[in-house]
This record gives sequence, C-alpha cells and structure tokens, in this order.
Amino acid sequence: MLDYAALGIVSAVVREGSFEGAAQALGITSSAISQRVKGYEEKLGALLIIRGQPCQPTTLGKALCAHIDKVRLLEAEIPQLSGDAALSVSRSPTLKIAVNADSLATWFPSAISGFVKESGVFLDLLIEDEAHTADRLRSGDVMAAVTADSSPVSGCRTLHLGTLRYAACASPDFVQRYFSHGWTQDAFSNAPCMCFEKRDRLQTRWLQEVHQLPLPQQVHYIPTPQGFLDFALAGMGWGLQPLALAKAHLESGRLVELAPKHRVNVNLNWVTPRLKSELLNKLTRNLKVQCLQSQYLERE
Repeated sequence: MLDYAALGIVSAVVREGSFEGAAQALGITSSAISQRVKGYEEKLGALLIIRGQPCQPTTLGKALCAHIDKVRLLEAEIPQLSGDAALSVSRSPTLKIAVNADSLATWFPSAISGFVKESGVFLDLLIEDEAHTADRLRSGDVMAAVTADSSPVSGCRTLHLGTLRYAACASPDFVQRYFSHGWTQDAFSNAPCMCFEKRDRLQTRWLQEVHQLPLPQQVHYIPTPQGFLDFALAGMGWGLQPLALAKAHLESGRLVELAPKHRVNVNLNWVTPRLKSELLNKLTRNLKVQCLQSQYLERE
C-alpha cells in the first residue's frame, strides 16, 4: 500500500523545489519534512528526491508524483471527502498542463478562463515547444497537453482544437536592407533569422517548403512571443509570427510578409489521460466549445 500522506509531502518538495518551500507550504518544520521523506524512501528502498537547488524527483519519484496528482484530481470530485481523509491541503486541485508559448499568448487564456473560474482549480502551466508538449504528458510531468504532435499517446484521448496560422514577417527596413534584390539564396543566407529556441522548426520548415533552403547560421533565439514580435518590429531579424499577433502590424505597414501565399499551419490537439474524471472531461468539453468560437484559431 502506498503511503499517500508521505507521497503528499514528496509531491510538495518537488512542487516547491526545496524542503524549506514544502515546509512553508504545508505549515510544518523543514526537519519534519526531511524526516518524513527519508523515512518513506527507506521504507520503499529507493530514492525519491535528488537533493539540490532545486530538488528534483527521481524516475520513481516522478511516477509517484504523477500518480498522486491523478488521485487528487479524482478526490476533488468527492464532495463528502474532507479533513484528514483528504490528501490535499486545499479542496481545489492543481492541474498541470503543458502548453506552447504562442497558444498562451493568444487563444488559451480566454478559452480556459471560464472553466477555471467555475471549478476553482488552480493551473500549473509548463511552457514547452508545441512539438514536444506531448512528451511531458508521456513522462508524467503534466496531466494534459496542448500539442502539435499527432502521434498517439498511450492511455490518452486526443481532441483537435484548431489551427494556428503563421506568417513569415520582417520590418520594412530589414527587407530593404537584406532583400532589396529579391528573395534569393544569398539574401536568406545573410539575413539574420529568429527562432523561439533551439528546437523551433517553424523557420526551417518554411525555408524548405518555400525556397528549398536550410536555416542560416546567424540566428537570434528569443523565447517569448512578445519578444519575438518586438525583435521583428525593431528590424533585428525575420521569423514566423502567429498571424493573430502580427495582423495589425502587417495592416499598418510596420511588418512586411515575406511570402503571403506561403503561410504555415500548425494543427493543435488537446491530449488528456483516460481517467474517469468529470473535472477533466468538463474541461475538455469547455475547450472544444471555446476553441470553436476563438478568433485566434482556424478550423479546417
């Protein structure tokens, strides 16, 4: 039998990143936290937490934390459960979701806000590239994911949400400086490009599809949607912008689209485990309705 009280403490250490943080969150001493974790590790005969700054779960620790997150989610649907019988310090569970930054900067807040206000759940969002968010679900880091990965996730359900459309953009002065003689191979080889992070493949995909060219060596890595847009407006480089964020700047002439007929569509899916959780099911139904009405997402 698992010791859920001890698991709750292990989960708190992982969530807060330290024994001191867990102690403050749970209202007990750091010494008590340390003794409880150490005692449970000795009972299991395995290390659950890698001590450090911050503390990290071992493979077993991560699996157990993912398990208790699911239990808490199901527990929240039992109204009679309270007091010492409940695992959670708060009656409102925390839902861990992996989501890409562009979704967080566009459609996601308005799509999920109604559910959060009504249900009282708290969100713990993990920002990840849309091609890799599903990996966070597979590893047990999160309970749900917004992903562009179409590969099935074992034990999970998938709902298509819609499509985010991207346009290759740059400022007029940047275009004049680097592309005054056309969209040539030499021009793209010399023009600084912008990527969100090392694994961002959107610019590579666009270059290969439109010009059959590789990504240039001169790349700015800008890991926020607003920063990505601001760098383009400042003439620092070209890159694929969410059309919903770039549209007003394209209309005003502050940005120029490099190839209006060649935009990139990123299909987004919502993936959740096959838990008998009315809370998760309600969230899924809510997102389906909200995404159908979203001004940021397109439906095929």
